[in-house]
Amino acid sequence: MSETIALVTGAGKGIGFEIARQLAARGAFVWVTARSDANARKAAALVGKAGGTAEPLAMDVDDAASIRAAARTAARMKRLDVLVNNAGILPDKSDDISRTPPDAFEDAFRTNALGPLLVTQAFLPLLKKSDDPRVINVSSGAGSLSEMESGYAPAYSVSKAALNAVTRKLAATLKGVAVNSMCPGWVRTDMGGKSAPRSVEKGADTAIWLALEAPADLTGAFVRDRQRIPW
Repeated sequence: MSETIALVTGAGKGIGFEIARQLAARGAFVWVTARSDANARKAAALVGKAGGTAEPLAMDVDDAASIRAAARTAARMKRLDVLVNNAGILPDKSDDISRTPPDAFEDAFRTNALGPLLVTQAFLPLLKKSDDPRVINVSSGAGSLSEMESGYAPAYSVSKAALNAVTRKLAATLKGVAVNSMCPGWVRTDMGGKSAPRSVEKGADTAIWLALEAPADLTGAFVRDRQRIPW
């Protein structure tokens, strides 16, 4: 196979940008997506400097029509080897689920769980044309059922648990496609804040490993620091 063809959602900044940058540095062709065309173009220009080829692609994961349009544009490359569903939001910071407003749950589920599913569905025809198709869903330790006691950001946490369920369902259904969730850890981004202990480089590492180096038969797993972790 020729160069790896990858697509990263939410690649305008933060972990998504770093995943796209590292993929490009490894020689991949990367579709760099962001909600606006301007942001996608700005990010793609920076990613392209790392090596490989970066192309901007406007896509709003909350909008099914936008997703379908992006998939039609990406079809000119004839296949997709790596899909990184990174776009996500943190709509709540309260620790009290009994007071979390319904719209926080609706927004979180739409972007963090339904969005990745719709994107995967739309790009599946291209993924199936790859010899080694891989889907990486950027989840969070907050979505682990074993870590729910903290009470942190209920809408975000429950939506990431739902994303993990999407991963499991896709992995069980899509034979020949490696589908995994990964936890980047607490990373210094706009979402993670300046006090987070991890750099974006470290946060992106497991996604890059899953995209390019992990065994092709690793699927249906939740991974952090290149190791399986509890759901």
